[in-house]
Amino acid sequence: MIATPTPQLDIRRANERFATQIPWLDSKHSFSFGHHRDVRNTHHGLLLVNNDDVVAPGTGFDTHPHRDMEIVTWVLRGSLVHQDSEGHSGVIYPGLAQRMSAGSGILHSEKNDSWRWDTGHEAHSDPVHFVQMWVVPDQAGIAPGYEQLEIAAPELDGQLAVVASGMAKHAQASAIRISQRYAALHAARLAPGQSVTLPDAPYLHLFVPVGAVDLESAGRLETGDAVRFTSTGGQRVTALESAEILLWEMHAGIGAGH
Repeated sequence: MIATPTPQLDIRRANERFATQIPWLDSKHSFSFGHHRDVRNTHHGLLLVNNDDVVAPGTGFDTHPHRDMEIVTWVLRGSLVHQDSEGHSGVIYPGLAQRMSAGSGILHSEKNDSWRWDTGHEAHSDPVHFVQMWVVPDQAGIAPGYEQLEIAAPELDGQLAVVASGMAKHAQASAIRISQRYAALHAARLAPGQSVTLPDAPYLHLFVPVGAVDLESAGRLETGDAVRFTSTGGQRVTALESAEILLWEMHAGIGAGH
């Protein structure tokens, strides 16, 4: 029998995150990542990575490997070019959700250079701002895969929309599928005063990449703040200004029935 986690609400402020800052990249890491290591901060539920990245134009991540990870990318501003060793390629932009299943092994690159990939795009000087999130898959060694899907603006405006899910209850939803049956990613764009109610789950991870919101029972959350919920939910999130939120709903944790 799996023990029920102790109820907890853990607020992590934006300035508490790990940071990687080099000339072409400003990256904030919610969990241990790269050379940033803290054994007390490695994951929450099934979520291992929540990176808040800004990449300068004409630059980006050169080809690099991944293995046994479900990687979801959500662009907030600008555009990001994806290319991988399985032959998938495309430009990701706000509202277009992307999932890459690393599985048995894949190589990919991510660049802010859409004009080089598609001559129909003009060169620009705009950075790209995106959040990349990694969850562990149900099983190791699956075939690598890729999916992208446009989430219509009306689905996101003023309500939580399912962006990516492996859960059976979302089988009919317009969302990309991930190989993790206990996890789902929701997103919402909120105008000032609009509210959404968080679902109940053993683990929730709420991230505010843009704007400011009020979390019932906890108060104001600013851009870059996150909340890790354990065995709780049902709180209302209300926008204090125009805001976007990302919410992982997880019904298992690493080493806890997954």
